[in-house]
Amino acid sequence: MLAKRIIPCLDIKDGQTVKGVNFVNLRQAGDPVDLARAYSEQGADELVFLDITASFEGRKTFAQLVRRIAENISIPFTVGGGIHELADVARLLEAGADKVSINSAALRHPDLIDDIASHFGSQVCVLAVDARRMEDRWRCFLNGGRVETDRELFSWTKEAQERGAGEVLFTSMEHDGVKTGYANEALATLSDELSIPVIASGGAGKKEHFRDAFLYGKADAALAASVFHFGEIKIPDLKSYLCAQGIPVRS
Repeated sequence: MLAKRIIPCLDIKDGQTVKGVNFVNLRQAGDPVDLARAYSEQGADELVFLDITASFEGRKTFAQLVRRIAENISIPFTVGGGIHELADVARLLEAGADKVSINSAALRHPDLIDDIASHFGSQVCVLAVDARRMEDRWRCFLNGGRVETDRELFSWTKEAQERGAGEVLFTSMEHDGVKTGYANEALATLSDELSIPVIASGGAGKKEHFRDAFLYGKADAALAASVFHFGEIKIPDLKSYLCAQGIPVRS
């Protein structure tokens, strides 16, 4: 079993880190540069930065803030939000991002996945999916969970993989921020059907939830926000716990 990754996520609104429940009721969570530096020092495997209102507000991600964060960390760095074309990707990579995460733009223009993969390599392209279980299917949403689409989670991620996406970051909207665990059944299906890494997002509340995402959800990485931002779980403690559970993690 390959080493599993622990990934803190900085949800950014108006230049500040925020966190909500089910994508609403946002509250301040700290300065993004300070948090990023702390997570890098604590042993996080990667860092994700999501400008959560860029697509909804029709603007670009703040490259200056991306650059400030990149200068303060020594771990791989993924940036998402407001990416619509190759020039946006180039601008963020130049600012210090290692990968970009695309969601709304990919749903609207799937060819963007092909373009990013062909110009920069599949390893740069992370497909982010915000999905909610609607009756008997998982439906994908865009614009930070505001707009429902007719895309279905499993068929969409499979298409994205075929187009060149290098990873899938799956957030269960109904699990987001409620701290009752990840959507492990859907995660396991994704992991079985895809050959690219799957990152679990939405639902972490205690160390056992990370364990379950890896054991039952078969995830390659687990992303979380509030439990890290507010000191409920320390990354070194989490890694020690997972190691004791027989789950390989990077030291």
